[in-house]
Amino acid sequence: MRNEALTGYLLHQRPYQEKRALYYLFSQQHGVIHGIGKKGAPLFEPLQLFATGKRELKTFTQINLAPLAFNTNNTNNENATEVDKDSIQPQRYEQITGQQQYAALYLNEILWKLLPTEDPMPALWQHYQNSLLILKQPLTAIDLRLCLRQFEHQLFQELGFELILTHDNSRDAIDANCDYRFLADVGLVPVFHRDNGNAVDNNSNERSITQALFSGSEILTMVESAISADTLNLWSRLHRHLIDNLLDYQPLQSRLLWQQQQRYQ
Repeated sequence: MRNEALTGYLLHQRPYQEKRALYYLFSQQHGVIHGIGKKGAPLFEPLQLFATGKRELKTFTQINLAPLAFNTNNTNNENATEVDKDSIQPQRYEQITGQQQYAALYLNEILWKLLPTEDPMPALWQHYQNSLLILKQPLTAIDLRLCLRQFEHQLFQELGFELILTHDNSRDAIDANCDYRFLADVGLVPVFHRDNGNAVDNNSNERSITQALFSGSEILTMVESAISADTLNLWSRLHRHLIDNLLDYQPLQSRLLWQQQQRYQ
């Protein structure tokens, strides 16, 4: 590309020489793009810039704040959160603060660690922009978690991970009276219990601590209610195990910061 105009958000940045930085930009046009530009570009704000370069590392110039147009049409499952998106006004200069700042950092971190380079994802980009606007509003703890779970759901879809909760890995219908272990690479696996009460299955091994156990009735409730306040804890458990698997169980810095902040409250 040569002097191509881009609109996007910074996901991550690192110092590069004295007056420049290495930027990871989530662009509306081309997905994640790596580039070098003048220091000082802000997080969580829409940017307009020009990109030049044939290789993976581009040169970013004329980095400026972009006009912001809020659009809910491309956000999936709009009714799954209690936040009224239609009432949100685009106030770009209102900052994301408190726990909601840690949540925004979390969104950035999973995107720049999981998304491929230069793979356009316009639906996910729009969902990300809408999520940042939601995070600038006053939210309850439940509203905040719903926002994150909805975004993770969209991310899984873009990455090609479809969470099938109506059938197990053998294509048998979920039984309300059975227990299941979720394995990211195979899906829901039925388990049985030894006399001592420990759950085992054909895939049981030393990694069992990283595998999520659900009852069949819980899974059916998740299917019926989708991501809602009533099923939030269940979806949080499921999503966390899938995110951890995708990251090869490497710790997230945003999650560690969030946990530290909770300890000192």
